[in-house]
Amino acid sequence: MHLDVLDLRNFYYRTQLGRVAQRAIRDRLLEFWPEAKGQTVAGYGFATPLLRPYLRDARRVMALMPGEQGVVPWPSGQDNHSVLVEETLWPVPTGMVDKLACLHGLETSNDSGRLLDEVHRILGPGGRAIFVVPNRAGLWARRDGTPFGFGRPYSITQLEAQLKAHGFVPERYRAALFTPPSHRRFWIKSSNFWEKAGEKLATSLAGGVFMLEASKQVYGSGGETVKRRRAAPLKVLEGAVSPTPKPA
Repeated sequence: MHLDVLDLRNFYYRTQLGRVAQRAIRDRLLEFWPEAKGQTVAGYGFATPLLRPYLRDARRVMALMPGEQGVVPWPSGQDNHSVLVEETLWPVPTGMVDKLACLHGLETSNDSGRLLDEVHRILGPGGRAIFVVPNRAGLWARRDGTPFGFGRPYSITQLEAQLKAHGFVPERYRAALFTPPSHRRFWIKSSNFWEKAGEKLATSLAGGVFMLEASKQVYGSGGETVKRRRAAPLKVLEGAVSPTPKPA
């Protein structure tokens, strides 16, 4: 079940905890993808908190928001880059996208298999996708007061298996969001400390989210190529004289 777009917007842009989450995940994303000059970048779900750094140099930036969630214009005060889409049928040409970030899209999907097939379709050769999902062992997945407490949380093993089943090659992953999911002033003020300290902890247990980068697997022609030599024609009639018809 998708969250309402207004609730997501209010959390990320109008609460201090949401801004902490936005910064923590976006900083990790920039470690994966420092730039996207001349490339097409897309986000699915509610990925706008992650896409702003690419607006300047990317060839095109699109924020795809599912109909069950709703859509809001983005970015504020600039030309709109957001579009409402059906969850598993996007108005994007096949192979058009170079990079795609999925936030609050996979874990809340009504049909995650078809969603992954659609991501695979729009990625071009060498295309990459990053899926941000709640860590099932983390604190954020256990709190209903944030968007990470909704939908299906994942272990990294579960996420890798699902991506492999739909034509992706998992490349690398990171954990993020080590700050406790609390609106209390102490935790908000110390968020930078927790994010830095989290790098030294067991990330499979401490991080609030997993961020897994996967590449699009392109299948080549299967099987071995076997060369067959064509047999030379038999020459049993070689030297035979064409018959001459007898006069009537």
